[in-house]
Amino acid sequence: MGEVLQAIVLGITQGITEFAPISSTAHLTLLPWLLGWTDPVLNSLTFDVALHMGTLIATLAYFARDWAQLVRAGAASLVERSIGDDPMRRLAWLLAIGTIPGAVAGAALEHQAETAFRSPLLIAGALAVWGIILAAAERLGSQHRAMGDIGRGTALAIGVGQALAIIPGVSRSGGTMTVAMLLGVQRGAAARFSFLLATPIMAGAGLKKAADIAKLGNAEPGTMLMVAAGFLSAAVAGYLCIAFLMRYLQRGNLYVFAGYRVLLALVVVAVAVARG
Repeated sequence: MGEVLQAIVLGITQGITEFAPISSTAHLTLLPWLLGWTDPVLNSLTFDVALHMGTLIATLAYFARDWAQLVRAGAASLVERSIGDDPMRRLAWLLAIGTIPGAVAGAALEHQAETAFRSPLLIAGALAVWGIILAAAERLGSQHRAMGDIGRGTALAIGVGQALAIIPGVSRSGGTMTVAMLLGVQRGAAARFSFLLATPIMAGAGLKKAADIAKLGNAEPGTMLMVAAGFLSAAVAGYLCIAFLMRYLQRGNLYVFAGYRVLLALVVVAVAVARG
């Protein structure tokens, strides 16, 4: 398979798995491992950042109206030093609170996340265990709380769920939606809060790696093409995945994602054992 096509496949994989609760980091680590893709560009930090920028663009595009209102509301609350009864001001601050655990975990465990946490067997364990927890959230969650019922404590707890995604296999959306639903938040509201909460973290990670993105100006044309293909496919697939999930999760359940996680974990273990 050509390198550009591999880049597109990885971009589509990123776009789908960043938002479906099945872990993008796990899939981006496992897919090259399973298929034997060893191109240095596809395994580079720059390519990884480009894929995440693609999914950031997807969230900003899908929730453009929300973010325009949130930014205005957050700025107004700072100027006026008041949240009042404005639901968008309240949501802006809840998202800020929820972002804190993930930012702390990312700063403290970045090196481990990019090295020690990438073991296929560790990822398989995280996929399976969190798959069971995800199913439990679907089964046990009361789903009696709407978006407006999320408070500071709940937002912080959901943020801890996002922080756990530093472990490949947990999943950012899986962690946040699971915690939200265990705390009684409706599935659709949990998904919306989860996707909005992911945006600041993805933007922050992109800014932190801005130097790596800037290096693309000196890259070979072939490298540029692969990175561009991954970025665009991640953006398009991410947007379509968000649109699908926002409709599906109004009525559909999370059991299919939980089952997929366990099945993938078993496949990874079987391949690891076969390879010795």
